[in-house]
Amino acid sequence: MNGIITLLTDFGTEDEYVGVMKGVILSVNPAATIVDISHGIDPQNLTQAAFMIQAVLPYFPEGTVHLSVTDPGVGTDRAILALSIGGKILLAPDNGILTLLLKEKSIASIIQVKNSAYFLKPVSPTFHGRDIFAPVSGHLSKGLDISALGPPVSPDTLVRLPLSEPHISDTGELLGTIIAADHFGNLMSDIDLNTLASFCNREYKKLGIRIGASEIIGLSETYANVKPQQPLALIGGTGYLEIAVNCGNARRHFGVGKGAAVRIGK
Repeated sequence: MNGIITLLTDFGTEDEYVGVMKGVILSVNPAATIVDISHGIDPQNLTQAAFMIQAVLPYFPEGTVHLSVTDPGVGTDRAILALSIGGKILLAPDNGILTLLLKEKSIASIIQVKNSAYFLKPVSPTFHGRDIFAPVSGHLSKGLDISALGPPVSPDTLVRLPLSEPHISDTGELLGTIIAADHFGNLMSDIDLNTLASFCNREYKKLGIRIGASEIIGLSETYANVKPQQPLALIGGTGYLEIAVNCGNARRHFGVGKGAAVRIGK
């Protein structure tokens, strides 16, 4: 293991929650390197967490422990999972935020985290991030094998989110959905580049991209391809279609947010 632990939560940064989790991790492994991915997941937004986990995973070295806590079912009988994938380990609740990763072929094993020897005592029913996720990630970052955490589970038994997938409508349009808005107000869709390229045979300039009551013609390569305060569509850094406003806020400009439909015509 390389001692790197990443944190992805919906905790925000106004309260002590994230800092306390880091303290627990460092108590277990003082040499750990802790990387904050984001604590700005919309509260209980499992879909946003699922897409962000998928976007982050490829950019960290093997041996990294990824800790993802968006957990509206904390304290219930929902399971906690340790997923070994591509030489990395991901700790997460079994509530659907692993949905996109479960499609990957590089999954080596999935363990249900049950061995309380690696938990803080007592375990609070409302703060598993501190009492279970944090100490377990600390032990994993020191080289603990995930098989020590509990029994293996089959991917077929895990919770999956009912994610809507981009599809072709009866009128021949490609239909997608806005899954989140980032800090800049850019609207992030679930339409990836491969799906879009297949739909239009890579002819991007004449695409009509409809969001709300507005239409954008063609894809831009950069935000600066249009004048300031003008809307545009482009493939963002995660490989998905994004609606933006150059030097502006697309969420306010279009008056829409997550769940809004994106309609694309040739």
